[in-house]
Amino acid sequence: MRLALVAGATSLAGTGAALAQDVPPDSSPTTLDRVEVTGSRIRSVDAETSQPVLVLDRQAIEKQGVTSVAEVLNRISAAGPSLNRTFNNGGDGSSNISLRNLGASRTLVLVDGRRWVSALDGTVDLNTIPSAIVERIEVLKDGASSIYGSDAIAGVINIITRDNFEGAEFRTHIGQYSQGDGDRKTIEATLGANGERGNVVMSLSRVEEGAVMAGDREQSAVPVFGFGANASDFFSGYSSNGKIWNNAPIVDTDPDADDYNPYGIGSYRIIPPGAIGIGPDGQQRYAYGQTVPWSRAYAYNYAKDNYLLTPQTRTAMYVKGRFDLTDHIAFRGEGLYNERRSEQQLAGYPLNGGEGVFGNDAGMSPDSYFNPYNPAYGGDGRTVEWSHRLTEQPRVYQQNVKTYHVYAGFEGNFDFADRYFNWDIGYAFNKSDQMDTQIGDANMLNVRAGVGPSFLDTDGVVKCGTPGNAIAGCVPFNPLSPAGGVTQEMLDYILFTAQDTFQNKSESFTANLAGDIVDLPAGTMGFALGIESRKESGFDRPDAFVAAGYTSGNGRKPTSGSYDLNEIFGEVLIPILADVPGARLLEVSLASRYSDYSNFGDTTNSKFGFKWKPFEDLLVRGNWAEGFRAPPIQTLFRGLADSYESFGDICSADYGGRTPTIAANCLASGVPANFIQRTNSGDGYFGQTIFPFSFGGNPDAGPETSTSKTLGLVYSPSYVQGLEIKLDWWNVEIEDALSTPTVAYILDQCYANGDQAYCALFSRRPSDFQIDYMLLGPQNLSRINAEGYDLDLQYRTSDTGYGRFSAGLSASYMSKWESQFTQDSDVETAVGRYFDRDPQWRLRGNATLDWTNGNLGVTWISRYFSHLVEDCPFPGDGVCSDDTRRDADGLAARNKLGATTYHDIQARYELPWDGTVKLGVNNIFKKRAPTSFQTFANSFDPQYDIPDSQYLYMEYVQRF
Repeated sequence: MRLALVAGATSLAGTGAALAQDVPPDSSPTTLDRVEVTGSRIRSVDAETSQPVLVLDRQAIEKQGVTSVAEVLNRISAAGPSLNRTFNNGGDGSSNISLRNLGASRTLVLVDGRRWVSALDGTVDLNTIPSAIVERIEVLKDGASSIYGSDAIAGVINIITRDNFEGAEFRTHIGQYSQGDGDRKTIEATLGANGERGNVVMSLSRVEEGAVMAGDREQSAVPVFGFGANASDFFSGYSSNGKIWNNAPIVDTDPDADDYNPYGIGSYRIIPPGAIGIGPDGQQRYAYGQTVPWSRAYAYNYAKDNYLLTPQTRTAMYVKGRFDLTDHIAFRGEGLYNERRSEQQLAGYPLNGGEGVFGNDAGMSPDSYFNPYNPAYGGDGRTVEWSHRLTEQPRVYQQNVKTYHVYAGFEGNFDFADRYFNWDIGYAFNKSDQMDTQIGDANMLNVRAGVGPSFLDTDGVVKCGTPGNAIAGCVPFNPLSPAGGVTQEMLDYILFTAQDTFQNKSESFTANLAGDIVDLPAGTMGFALGIESRKESGFDRPDAFVAAGYTSGNGRKPTSGSYDLNEIFGEVLIPILADVPGARLLEVSLASRYSDYSNFGDTTNSKFGFKWKPFEDLLVRGNWAEGFRAPPIQTLFRGLADSYESFGDICSADYGGRTPTIAANCLASGVPANFIQRTNSGDGYFGQTIFPFSFGGNPDAGPETSTSKTLGLVYSPSYVQGLEIKLDWWNVEIEDALSTPTVAYILDQCYANGDQAYCALFSRRPSDFQIDYMLLGPQNLSRINAEGYDLDLQYRTSDTGYGRFSAGLSASYMSKWESQFTQDSDVETAVGRYFDRDPQWRLRGNATLDWTNGNLGVTWISRYFSHLVEDCPFPGDGVCSDDTRRDADGLAARNKLGATTYHDIQARYELPWDGTVKLGVNNIFKKRAPTSFQTFANSFDPQYDIPDSQYLYMEYVQRF
């Protein structure tokens, strides 16, 4: 037990040791501290519970060379894919943790045993928790809704902060990648003092993490890696040179044939680089004769302009104190302020205009001075459908997130009727205020005005309007300019900076009582009771232009909502047998929690667990638990948000799976038999819609429910001192999982099954029957069943002539991960498969070897990811590992993402003046991530390390 406590294997969970122990006279045997381990509210002298708990103490964390709580947690073997700093397109600077690949919103995050503030989608941004305050992290790899309530389906992360610290500690970390980028600098100062009746700890920290550009790594410098000279095939058709889309004439020689071309789409033309357009009046103007046919040579490599690793700074101040009012009652208070500033960058906006191609009314007017078809200069007077990538200004997204945490409460212990009890009562307030700044999107009102009628005035200046009727304040916009040709004056007029505000707030009142009930032959029965009253609220207030839909980016409406709940729980620990043959120990635990929500009603969730020691060296444990996840604010109250979805319209005449039923239902709804889907990529089945669809909330959404099971053993052989082996089987089944029906599912339900409720979710444009609107919202449709095994092995030697050695292995094996979109859908198996930013590794593992001799120490860490397979989008091109693979349905090409192992090393030396210096290299062999052809906006998954790069760092710690 003493060894376990030293190793940080237990949690005081918010209560000082002085309050948690009975102090005997000097002549009495030592009484071990009663401690609370994550997963149970009952304090015990036993470090092992019926549930598997992984503990990362501060010493182990500091050997990894990372600078955030998120990086620490996403390295554990049970972690699945989650947001991190490598998410640029689609990221927002936040980082979270997803246990068992079940999603970050199904992993509960606690700080000192209490809930932390969550985002609108129910996830917790770990970047709001400074690593400087962490004493250890306890990871409960099991469901625990009966103990902690909602969200504890996949597991619980409990971050224990520094407590009872005395003295001063200064720490700094300086590092960068071997290419000289991605700089990191941290500075931390922690001060603590003990008095006769209490303790206070204060921590200040600053973390600065620099960017890495995608163009500075070979694997990410192009949109799709591995095609060599043909890489430009995947560049964007939105060129940095102005492009004319409707150059060809309208053709309809046969209404029943596929030559119908209602918008004159054909041989696209662009203004080439270096073009000099000087009109007869001496002004810059590009005539039709200066355009050239579009070719891939003019496609734009947008990948190089993106961040590969996004920059971020975090500043934090934390204060925690305890004052003993009496020998048995103490006041505890704590406060935190954390500010995160983060940024993402994308290539300049791919701006476009024209109703025929792009579904908007920003086509260039025939009377625009810059229109090559302007009749005043001999043109045919057509409205130009155009596009221009605004490389003159990249898109930049910045976040300023301020997080506040306050807790105040009383705690203590007492004896009654020869029984020991402990209690606590407290109030917690958490709030996160976020201001987002978006630079590089266009004000479409000004774009429309800028490409409207314009003329050369008598003063030699091109102005909006017509002669004698100039529009004041308007700047004519020429989107057909060659690369870099859009003037600063034009940019200032058409671009705008959006300001969006967000807030998430949580207030809770808790009261807990735990202690002894009755002495049984095998020991004392323990119990815990508690109540909690909590309110969650939040909002998203987009910029007024964004909410009105006047921007080139996706519009969205405001989101605002709140809910409250009251809960009561109880837990008992019952010793059954002790010190009898075949049962050194046998005990069971029971717990139940009743939750009453203001939005969906009530729910009760219970659990049963057991521990059995057939003999001293072996512990067998098991657990069965019910769980639930309440729908978060975004699920319930999300305002409509635009999204340009890629889909296939099954009413399109070229849809290969069109059945007579689908054809008849399409025709009955008014869609003609020769209808062809139109998308941003051209004509034909499947592509990105030219009209934005809408995602919204569902106030009728209900909770997800789950059942978790674990069975495992802990073996500590007495004949091998220092060896401990843990092996656990686990299973999680989720019912009524929240998911949003896809466009394909909605169309299938409408036209294949005739479900009018789904037909009502979308509409078609009367002029050409293109789907111009669809509502997509979350529903309790899906099922998930995941299963696997965890192995943890630790071995430590005592002092030898060569120092002390320790070795560790932590591995998670996923044997099953199955899902059904609906209960009637086919079961989809995901284990070993790769999906876009969702790797489903069969095996993840970490191996550690540590050596300490006197003042010198060295740690070697290996991180393993098993291989994956993905569907190959390029069969026959020779880039996928198995692009000729066939199955019963025909060609089914696949690509293998090979197994990947990263190696990290750290050396440290304890200096005579109570200082420590550390030198380390992560990814010492510059391992490249496996190439994926499915990953969005990149060619490797963001869960892997930055490719071809060592991360080199130095740390210095000074204690006073």
